[in-house]
Amino acid sequence: MCGRYVRRSDKQRIVDYFHTGATVFDIPPSYNIAPTTFQPVIRLDCDTGEREVAMMRWGLIPAWCKDLKLLGRTAINAKAESLMEKPMWRHPFKKRRCLIPADAYYEWKMIDPKTKQPFAFAMKDDATFAFAGVWERWIAPDNQPVDSFAIITTDPNELAATVHNRMPVILEPQDYTRWLTRADDEQPPVDLLRPYDADAMKAWTVDPRVGNVRNNEPELSAEWELPPNSE
Repeated sequence: MCGRYVRRSDKQRIVDYFHTGATVFDIPPSYNIAPTTFQPVIRLDCDTGEREVAMMRWGLIPAWCKDLKLLGRTAINAKAESLMEKPMWRHPFKKRRCLIPADAYYEWKMIDPKTKQPFAFAMKDDATFAFAGVWERWIAPDNQPVDSFAIITTDPNELAATVHNRMPVILEPQDYTRWLTRADDEQPPVDLLRPYDADAMKAWTVDPRVGNVRNNEPELSAEWELPPNSE
């Protein structure tokens, strides 16, 4: 799964990198993004067809949900293998695809039965990238719309597999337009739901303090030396 990620990019960097229209949202960098928080997402404007930045809640709330309390935990990840099989994901996958800006993501490895060590994964050149995502609109009891998203996961590449059995789908920049386009007569781009090239990525250990969502400073994503005998 993917349960935490890093976004060093601020508002201007996101607008420039993803070629979106200007946005009024204040988007400061965040180094320990956790579920249920509202984060910038790139989607197509339904009227103009142009890319726009929208702030969405991480953890997809199905449109049919009547009471968020009864739903329990919202889905922060969607498995690539079941997007066309499960009703919860089928319509968002066909009609509501999005890009989630990121600069790294965290995953935890079991060191021993009592210890999990967090690792960070990013591009070798530290470039900004995008997770493949789907989003949905839920109407709250007060009739206010709430847009939410989930990150799609797939089998791990050789690097990610050293830590976890899943990894987020990371899209190549040349595939952004195809991923976002929602033509009624076309099949969803299932072929893009594949592991990213391991040779283009790097991984390193980070401070276990990343496990606490209250910690959110640049040092969290810096390399952290494992204690002796922890390998």
